[in-house]
Amino acid sequence: MISYIRGTLVYLEPEESLVVVETGGVGYGILISGKDLDLLPSHGEEIRLYTYLQVKEDGLQLYGFLTREDQKLFRMLIGVSGIGPKGALGILSALSADDLRFAVLADDARAIAKAPGIGHKTAQKLILELKDKLKLEDAFEAKLAKADLQTGAAAGLTEAKNEAVEALTALGYSASDALKAVRQAELKEEMGVEEILKAALKHMSF
Repeated sequence: MISYIRGTLVYLEPEESLVVVETGGVGYGILISGKDLDLLPSHGEEIRLYTYLQVKEDGLQLYGFLTREDQKLFRMLIGVSGIGPKGALGILSALSADDLRFAVLADDARAIAKAPGIGHKTAQKLILELKDKLKLEDAFEAKLAKADLQTGAAAGLTEAKNEAVEALTALGYSASDALKAVRQAELKEEMGVEEILKAALKHMSF
């Protein structure tokens, strides 16, 4: 099992989302998402890609990711019936890890169906199979970690949204309904938890 490859970025082929990383005198051809392609360093610099090795009858293919988070989600995606490695890579090209988690938890099949080769029915199946595997707490934890790099106001709003969702679930709403309502509400940076709750409740179905 190849968990990751660290080496020199030799060259890439943007049209195929293929990069070649040299380590130990061997050049590994690795398929990556379009999102990761845009984040790659310059040629000749060191890079680490977390990998998944697909074994096929006609050969082997490595898929790579800049983060373990994307690697983990990729493994989950290819476990969904009807989604292969290329389809999973397409989803991770269209949606960030955070956006994918929230789309699944909020039953947002439309957002997932924007990925190339993923229809509405497949998106719904993905949501059904992954919802129990993705936790609301993990999604917010990742969001809050990234919010630390943003302005204080933006980070504060993220934390307030988190608390608002938790408050709605405490009132008896499902996590997915609570999350969907908060996402649909029109929010401003200066809004507190109570204001977000009031705005979200307008979108709750009774």
